[in-house]
Amino acid sequence: MTIKYPNGQLFEPSRSTKNDIKRPNQGHRGMSLESELNQANQFYLQNGLANIHKKPTPIQIVNVEYPKRSAAKITEAYFRQASTTDYNGIYQGRYLDFDAKETANQTSFPLSNVHQHQIDHLDDIKRLGGLSFFIIRFTKRNETYLIDSSLLITYWKNRQENRKSVPYTEIVEQGILIPTGLRPSLPYLNAVDQLIAIH
Repeated sequence: MTIKYPNGQLFEPSRSTKNDIKRPNQGHRGMSLESELNQANQFYLQNGLANIHKKPTPIQIVNVEYPKRSAAKITEAYFRQASTTDYNGIYQGRYLDFDAKETANQTSFPLSNVHQHQIDHLDDIKRLGGLSFFIIRFTKRNETYLIDSSLLITYWKNRQENRKSVPYTEIVEQGILIPTGLRPSLPYLNAVDQLIAIH
């Protein structure tokens, strides 16, 4: 059977040998944290459990080129404003607002991965009665934790006197480990349930 791309070119599958076959990545099957969160949110929405979405990053388009009549190419754009956090939504009548971060560091979570406007935003959400937190993945350890924002806010406020990172041991002690699941692969609302029980 001949398969063609929309532009008329023929599709030619690559000829792979037995040695070229890639073994599946067992740790979260190679998905990024953001991909797993998006997948989980879609699962939760479809099953009527929660309505949580990734926030779009606002951009200002400055220049567009039209190489063909039917095609437009953005050649220059700028972020309109600093984004606050990655995700927000509703779960069990509670407003959730959180950011997702990945680090290859095995001994700590560097505070350089966080920005002042994010800390201010999450602090404000907490003050107004919402749940604000971080989901942090240690990629080399293949571990993902839900961390109440108050832990990072405390470290952020004391970063001049103290270290400029949150120790891994502190995250393990204060955070909630999110074990790998099947559907979804990152069932983070189980950790949110534990966070709700604490508050």
